[in-house]
Amino acid sequence: MQQSLRLTDTSIGKKVAMAASGVILFGFAAGHLLGNLQVFKGAEAFNSYAEWLHAHPQVVYPTRILVLFSLGMHVWSAWTLWSRNSDARPTPYKKKQDLATNYAAQTMYATGPLFLAFVLFHLAHLTVSPEYGFMGLTEESPFANLVSGFQHWWIVAIYAVGVLCLGVHLRHGLWSMFQTIGASHPKYDRYRAWIANLFAFLITVGFLSIPAGVMANIVTL
Repeated sequence: MQQSLRLTDTSIGKKVAMAASGVILFGFAAGHLLGNLQVFKGAEAFNSYAEWLHAHPQVVYPTRILVLFSLGMHVWSAWTLWSRNSDARPTPYKKKQDLATNYAAQTMYATGPLFLAFVLFHLAHLTVSPEYGFMGLTEESPFANLVSGFQHWWIVAIYAVGVLCLGVHLRHGLWSMFQTIGASHPKYDRYRAWIANLFAFLITVGFLSIPAGVMANIVTL
C-alpha cells in the first residue's frame, strides 16, 4: 500500500517548518539582544539581569528546550531542502546565472553554519569559561566577564563575523518567510524588503554595539 504523503515530506512543508522555527529563533535573538543591552546601564543592571535568569529556571529551561528544538528543526529543514535540490540536479550547470536571487540568498547555506559555529564559540566563551576559570573569567560578575572578553581583538573579530552572518541570514530569512506563507505580491514586495532590511539592520547593529561600546570605553569596569 502506498504511504500517504505528509506535509513534512514536501518541499513546501519543509519551508514552512523552516519559517516557523526561524520566527522562534528570531524572537529569541531579539529577546537576547534586549537583555544584553542592559550592559549599557552598568554592572549592577547587567548582573541583576543575569541573576534574575539564574533565579527563574522555570523560564530559562523551557526557553532553552524550545530554542534547541527550533534550531534542530531549522537545520533539518535546511539540510533536507539542500539535499533534495542537489539530488534533483546531480550534474551541475555548465553556466549558471542567478536572476531571481541576491547575495544573501546565495550565501544562506554558508552564513547558517558559520553563525552556528559562532554560537558554540560564544557559549563556550561566556558560559563554560567562567565556570572553569578559563581566560581569567569568573562566575562572580557576568558584566566583568563580558567587558574583559571584548578587550581581546580576536574575540571581537569572531563576534563581529558571527553577528554579520546573522544579519545576512536573518535578512533573507525574513524575506523568504513572507513568501512561504503567501504574503508576496509585486505591489507589496518593496515593503517586504523594507521590513526584512530594517529588522536585520537593528539586530546586527544592536549586537555589534556591545563590543563597540567596550572598545570605545563607553562600557568599562
